[in-house]
Amino acid sequence: MKLSKDLLNNLIDITSNSAIACFPYIGKNEKILADKAATDVMRDQLNKLDIKGEVVIGEGELDEAPMLFIGEKIGTGKGPEIDIAVDPVEGTNFVAKNLPGAMSVLAISEKGNLFNAPETYMEKIATGNNVPNNTVDLDFSVEKNINNYSKAANKKPNDITVCILDRPRHKKIISELKRLKVNIKFISDGDVSAALLVSDFKYGVDIFMGIGGGPEGVLAAAALDKLNCNFQGRFIFSTNNDVERAKKMGIKDLNKKYEINEIIKGDSIFCATGITRGDLMRGVIKKDNKYITETIVTHNNSVLEIVKKEVPIT
Repeated sequence: MKLSKDLLNNLIDITSNSAIACFPYIGKNEKILADKAATDVMRDQLNKLDIKGEVVIGEGELDEAPMLFIGEKIGTGKGPEIDIAVDPVEGTNFVAKNLPGAMSVLAISEKGNLFNAPETYMEKIATGNNVPNNTVDLDFSVEKNINNYSKAANKKPNDITVCILDRPRHKKIISELKRLKVNIKFISDGDVSAALLVSDFKYGVDIFMGIGGGPEGVLAAAALDKLNCNFQGRFIFSTNNDVERAKKMGIKDLNKKYEINEIIKGDSIFCATGITRGDLMRGVIKKDNKYITETIVTHNNSVLEIVKKEVPIT
């Protein structure tokens, strides 16, 4: 079964409308209200689709946000069986403070082809399709990863840029990158969009690495898969509750490294609409009697497509 062009267009409409729902809250320091507005729109419009959908990646307990919860049934109950991953607002702080990089994200696959990730953290590393998929590895040291990438991409370390969340937990990685004279692009939130920066040289990022949310890792993998990029992830289970949740989801090897083809399989669609302007796309613009949005889409053609929409204000 192939996911249809009509379904793709519907998903673009849904993330676009979810992003628009956030527009009144940009810069208002109301991240919960913004998230709820986007979530309500996304849930309502997904439920109108002729699919037998189930949310396998929902909004996170880590954010204490209004959730499209894991296990929620979505759609009319007619049509194909679909797994759904959502993040109605990736970067709620960006919306609240009118900072770059917030977006509304949605990914789908055929039933059983999208990894059901627990609400815990994940070690991640990603590169573009310009190097072989075994160039970097979570088990390698920072120095080995940089040296391997340097050789594979024919770039000196001081010409390599690594994107990483600016967090205390990354202190050792950051110190090592500085010692190796690697350029660092720090981000404060939004590691789905950050991982996507490796997909094209024009974004100026060679490697994405560090620890972030597990569900966001699955979303990033869903986008990078269709671009033939490289992604590897490993969950971190730091509490007994984390371990129990993982076991209930069927995860037996708690130390397993997941390659991209184990996280996302078969036909899939990834859509992300900009809420605030970022490296990947423009945010929502209100002009005259319409909203203008930009959505990045990855599907089957190994191209990151940007779709522009104009939505009348009703």
